[in-house]
Amino acid sequence: MTDSTDYTSGDLGGEDFTSVTAAFRTEILAHCYRMLGSAEEAEDLVQETYLRAWRSYAGFEGRASVRTWLYRIATNACLTAIERRGRRPLPSGIGAPSGPSFSVHGVQGPADLAGTDIPWLQPFHGAASVAAQDPASITASRAGIRLAFVAALQYLNARQRAILILRDVLDWPAAEVAELLGTTTTAVNSGLRRARAQLAQVLPAEDEITEPSGDAAAQALIDRFAAAFENADLAALAEILREDVALEMPPTPTWFAGREAVLRFYAAKPLAAGPGAFTMVPVDANGQQAFAVYRRQPTGVLAFHAITILTVTAAGISRIVTFLDDRLAGPFGLPAELPSG
Repeated sequence: MTDSTDYTSGDLGGEDFTSVTAAFRTEILAHCYRMLGSAEEAEDLVQETYLRAWRSYAGFEGRASVRTWLYRIATNACLTAIERRGRRPLPSGIGAPSGPSFSVHGVQGPADLAGTDIPWLQPFHGAASVAAQDPASITASRAGIRLAFVAALQYLNARQRAILILRDVLDWPAAEVAELLGTTTTAVNSGLRRARAQLAQVLPAEDEITEPSGDAAAQALIDRFAAAFENADLAALAEILREDVALEMPPTPTWFAGREAVLRFYAAKPLAAGPGAFTMVPVDANGQQAFAVYRRQPTGVLAFHAITILTVTAAGISRIVTFLDDRLAGPFGLPAELPSG
């Protein structure tokens, strides 16, 4: 969606509209991403939210705060979008992991998925600014943008998603959520219980996950992963991966569960080229330590290849999600290529 509307001109408040709404754009973007699981689609919905708000600003009477008003518009826009498009899974959300006899020469998904255009979950690049600007607590805003949490939200229907995000991430009172959704407080509380129960079945326990920020051990694991990958050192990788580690690589539907399967895939595919084939550049994605992965080309140039997000626990790395999409360089503010070294 391309929006060329000039919000600072016209006869609907112009400059006043901009001054009272601009501060909320980043958190509205995060809200739309939580709802949709797509950073690209979230950007479009923010544009739509602000366009709708601008058009109706003259009739805004201040019965609710500007923030609440914008969230109402954004949530309703997201609900409509979800009804049209459905959920955005990771590979683990559409099928079982590959068995021990998988073919490494053409990693593909099940036959019924071959060639289909699956709307995959996408990483989010604006989490650092969300944590700084979201009026909700920094801890809640970062937890609410974590990849595992957003992936788990995809298992909920649209209204359950909205209820859980508004109540548990943004800490809205049940009565406000009920008003926004045009339902009752009783229905909101009931929906929240069901949503929490469903989420508990697919979301890792929070006390298992460690945040690299301020945690030297967690940061050390992440640094060791980058070094091992760059050096094609399978033995070093084996030391830091949990036995039940999972590897997902959207848009490849095939995924792997278990240290042995993950290492076998790495040995046969990306790390078969040996040391120096990849360079890992630290980035922030979904409020987590992640890496932009650059792959060496025959010319020696390092071309952007993927974004890899790690889930770190005290026992080691439990999940690796590598988004194989060279278009992600732009949204993350990264160069398409690095100089050869």
